Amino acid sequence: MKILLNNKSLFESLRPFNDLGFVPTMGGIHKGHLSLINKSKKLCKKTIVSIFVNPKQFNNKKDLRSYPRNIKKDLKILKESKKVDFVYLPKFKDVYKDKKKSKITLLKKDKILCAKFRSGHFEGVLDVMNKLTKIINPQKIFMGEKDFQQLYLVKKQLERIYKTNVIPCKTIRDKNNVALSSRNFLLNKSSLEIAAKIYKKIVRIKKNIKNKKNISNFLKLQKKELKNNYKIKIDYLELRNIHNLKISNTNKNSRLFIAYYLNNIRLIDNL
Repeated sequence: MKILLNNKSLFESLRPFNDLGFVPTMGGIHKGHLSLINKSKKLCKKTIVSIFVNPKQFNNKKDLRSYPRNIKKDLKILKESKKVDFVYLPKFKDVYKDKKKSKITLLKKDKILCAKFRSGHFEGVLDVMNKLTKIINPQKIFMGEKDFQQLYLVKKQLERIYKTNVIPCKTIRDKNNVALSSRNFLLNKSSLEIAAKIYKKIVRIKKNIKNKKNISNFLKLQKKELKNNYKIKIDYLELRNIHNLKISNTNKNSRLFIAYYLNNIRLIDNL
């Protein structure tokens, strides 16, 4: 596993390879990231993982400051996996060497779910993914379905601009079925137990949707019940079509999306 600390080192190391799989991360490496790496290893000759906490995708400075960082631990996990060929650890200037202001804006129809509640977040995600893809030039990019809206927007943009395929990878969960996330490191045991109960409730809600004539009213009631039972703040609980993310009135080709705050930590999930 070779560690690349700047763009010069990256260009020299990657030049011989034209079958490169890329796993973009902000660190806090967990089994979800390792599943992306495993998929890349199966489909590509070489795999590169980036670790870069992108300040431009945080709409909250406190959230940026508290984001879990442990580069030594991350590198240890990646090395022990024996499936990573390169780790790219860029500095801000390596990624944002072009100082021109980004022209990325979301369409009105895309300002839904997390984009509605995190102003500027996805503009920052799309900007950094555009820059990283241009620098690394991978043939395939592997991203998890837990951040489904992110996957949807990144795939739509990058496949239009670059000769790369964005490969969706299934959500990996812990033994209590909580979706793995770097933010989970910020939760204590009792909070994770509550997250597990919320997941079970979401599963029941999704199952019961097929019997409801007015899905919108049903989800409003379920949202209120979740807030009262678990004392959580919920940004959204919505059923949307997986192909265009429009509000759906059927379980077919749809996912139930939720974003909520548990002890001030924002968690998202979909199923």
